[in-house]
This record gives sequence, structure tokens and C-alpha cells, in this order.
Amino acid sequence: MIWDLDPQGAATWTLQGTPNADASAKKLVLASGSCRNWLRARPTTISTCWRPDFSYRKFDLHLHERKRPTERLLKMSAVLREKYAYLFLDCPPGISRLSENVLRAADAIVVPLLPAPLSVRMLAQLQEFIAVEGWSDVALLPFFSMVDRRKSLHAEVIATTRARFRMVLQTEVPYWSEIERMSVRRAPLPAYAPDSAAAQIFRALGRRSTASDRGANAGQTRSVDSPAMWRSPAPTSASAA
Repeated sequence: MIWDLDPQGAATWTLQGTPNADASAKKLVLASGSCRNWLRARPTTISTCWRPDFSYRKFDLHLHERKRPTERLLKMSAVLREKYAYLFLDCPPGISRLSENVLRAADAIVVPLLPAPLSVRMLAQLQEFIAVEGWSDVALLPFFSMVDRRKSLHAEVIATTRARFRMVLQTEVPYWSEIERMSVRRAPLPAYAPDSAAAQIFRALGRRSTASDRGANAGQTRSVDSPAMWRSPAPTSASAA
């Protein structure tokens, strides 16, 4: 399942998810036990998506007003554990109360990086924030996206970043028009080009992310009150979209 937490809803718009006016940010925060009632199916059969409405821009405010605000999303997502093997939270960039909830709820944070110094700076800030908060059981899984190896700056930034951050995944997503066409077709690559080179790259990214997450969290105990998002006892393999 994909839960789009960005008020612009770009991810689920691309996947043809339909908004639900009843599932406002305020209602979701106040009625965590009713999450399953607001799900919306996608035209494709790959997964279910939860598309936001524009009220999600106030998600931070509603979370801040609740008791133990950084754990709210963790408890909200727990009601979905019986139905889905994986839950993908698509979070807007930046450190906010909402992103704190995502970090608190997730087993792994998959971080797309542009091969540029400011993007690497963001990764350093995120790593430091997680360390200061003591959330040692969340796996940080950055990967490079929109890569053009013909550019010397891209090659230089990637090399120095890999030397500094050993957890950067080996899979790189290139700057290809075939990948950009997902937003034109409003469908994930496996739905219209399952055997393409681009689709294979995303499958590899999904496999590496899943393997790295399992390795980082091996032997840890999960509960609704721990700083980790649920996963079903027998997870299926995940692919990035």
C-alpha cells in the first residue's frame, strides 16, 4: 500500500489514485482506528494507494495537538497490518512534525538523492537527526536518482558520497525520458513496460532496499509502541514505484 502524505499528492496522482474528501488530515489524526474505511483502489492492480487532499498541509498542526505527537502515525498505520505486507509512506521533504512521525513509524527510510552537494547535505542532516533522537532501529537507505554519468559533477559527487556514507545503495536511477514518462502515462513502469531496462532498475532498487532493511533490523522486536512501522510475518518482495 502507498500512503501519500504530501498535500500535492503527486505520487498518487501519477498512479491514478482518487482523492477522498472524507479523509482529511484532522479526521485521520482524530480517528486512527478508522483508517481502513478511507482506502481507495487504483486502476492498476499493483497496490492500493491513499491519496491526500489539500488539508494535509495542516497535518503538522493536527499532530502537534495530540498526546505523544511523534508516535501518532505509527499507531494509525497499525490498523492496516492484517491486510498489507508493506506500507510505503510518501513524505514531503524537510524535517517537520510529519516527517518525525514517518521516521518514528518506519522500518526503513528510502532517500532519493540528486547527485548534487545540497542533496548530500540533506542526507547528513537527516542522519544526524536520527542519531540525536536515538532511533537506532530505523534503516537509512539512500540511493542516487536522476543520474547522468556523462556529467563530471555527478560522477564526483557520487564517488565522494559513497566513500562518506557506506549505506548508499548501489542501484542508481538514471536521468532517462522513459522514467519521466510515468507522469505522462500516469502509471508505474511495470504496468506498461515491464521488461524495459528502466523497470529492471526499479526492481533491483526494490530488492536492494528490502535486503538492506532486513539486514539492518535483524533480530529486533516489533510492537506498535516501538519506533518502527509494522510488517506482516511473511512479507512479499517489494518493488519501488
